[in-house]
Amino acid sequence: MIFIKSKHVQQLGQKWMPFADAVSEGLTFLQLLRLSLFQVSVGMASVLLLGTLNRVMIVELSVPATVVAAMIALPVVSAPFRALLGHKSDTHKSWIGWKRIPYLWFGSLWQMGGLAIMPFALIVLSGDQMHGPEWAGKALAGIAFLMTGIGMHMTQTAGLALASDRATEATRPRVVAFLYVMNLLGMAVSAVILGLLLRDFDEIRLVRVVQGCGVATMVLNLTALWKQEKVRPMSKEEMEAARPIFHEGWRDLLAGGTAGRLLLVVMMGTMGFQMQDVLLEPYGAQILGLSVGATTWLTACNAMGALVGFVLAGRGLTQGQDMFRVSARGLLVGVVAFLMVIFAAPLQSSVLFFVGAWCIGLGAGLFAVSTLTAAMALPEQGHAGRGLVLGAWGAAQATAAGLSIAIGGGLRDTVGSYAMNGHLGPIFASKAFGYAFVYQIEIVVLFATLIALSPLVRVTLFTAKPKPDNARMGLVDFPN
Repeated sequence: MIFIKSKHVQQLGQKWMPFADAVSEGLTFLQLLRLSLFQVSVGMASVLLLGTLNRVMIVELSVPATVVAAMIALPVVSAPFRALLGHKSDTHKSWIGWKRIPYLWFGSLWQMGGLAIMPFALIVLSGDQMHGPEWAGKALAGIAFLMTGIGMHMTQTAGLALASDRATEATRPRVVAFLYVMNLLGMAVSAVILGLLLRDFDEIRLVRVVQGCGVATMVLNLTALWKQEKVRPMSKEEMEAARPIFHEGWRDLLAGGTAGRLLLVVMMGTMGFQMQDVLLEPYGAQILGLSVGATTWLTACNAMGALVGFVLAGRGLTQGQDMFRVSARGLLVGVVAFLMVIFAAPLQSSVLFFVGAWCIGLGAGLFAVSTLTAAMALPEQGHAGRGLVLGAWGAAQATAAGLSIAIGGGLRDTVGSYAMNGHLGPIFASKAFGYAFVYQIEIVVLFATLIALSPLVRVTLFTAKPKPDNARMGLVDFPN
């Protein structure tokens, strides 16, 4: 038996363990690991709403695709309110001094409540209804999806702000990066478990699985928030002081000069990368003749490219590279990636298609990490605290993602149908044209994002200051 001294284990951990350098004196690794569980619950709810229930409603419950799309879009409708929720958590008043925990708690209640009524609402929506008006199923399902979406946004915004509060200035980017990785793990594990549980579908099993997710949400989030925020009793003067209103905080956020343009860049870049989100798999199946198993690998391929992008961007930023230049490289990689996907159809090359999908993830990862680093580096301006900054970021990213997915699908259907009917001539009368048109629009949007980004690059060239050696940059958060 080989005995290893504890100091050797510690040295090995600091060098090889992922995110070992994210801990600090006020936030141990076990506390950080426990706090990250709220990201697991958000990832589980995301998979349930956008993946599992999407398929169940269309296939097993025979709900019209238009109704399903409207239900899935409802959580996106609540995304713009993330900035307001973040501001509320920044300025929340309580006698014991908690700011983030109340919003984590009520976010968990909203999320759990939506999941609790959701399976019954979906069953009524499918037509299995004995009493009541015909619109009851749509109304109940809409309320369930909206409640779950509000809970997810509230929980994630307050949780990320709490993690930023507890981390030090040096470890904050790596702490939030760890939370994002936990979100990815929650999505991956939940997708596998939910797929296995709903393999043999029936309505009773649907009720058990979805409500089980509601119970898991409360267990994970209660474990995450337990003793994470210190009790700091407020004085009577603090309680009676006027609470800043939202537009004051928003005005202070934009007063920094770069915040408004940065949010514009985030929205444009997100739309450029996300418009293809629901089109890659149908494109591979209809145009390249790939099997269901082969197209399933596209998601993993895209995710692996994104993770590589995170690593490359994090390493570059650690070495002092300009964050906006890194984001510009991500946009250029995205342009090349979409060209690969477009040319995969005439060349009938599945290899080129998969490489293009991988490069889309790579470009999106570079863009996300660098621009999120810029967002986290925004100084607090007056009433604009970290909750407002993270909320504004999440609102911009989530809103742009939802809009771009809807626009991409609509353009593909409209333009593709128009071309197939021969209105553009026999040359363009092919199934690939609708997809190629969307990919070309994305290339144009990415170039437009480069133009919007250029003033920020010029500003950093003249205002950048050398970083001290102890100000290491790590990966950053992705609140979506």
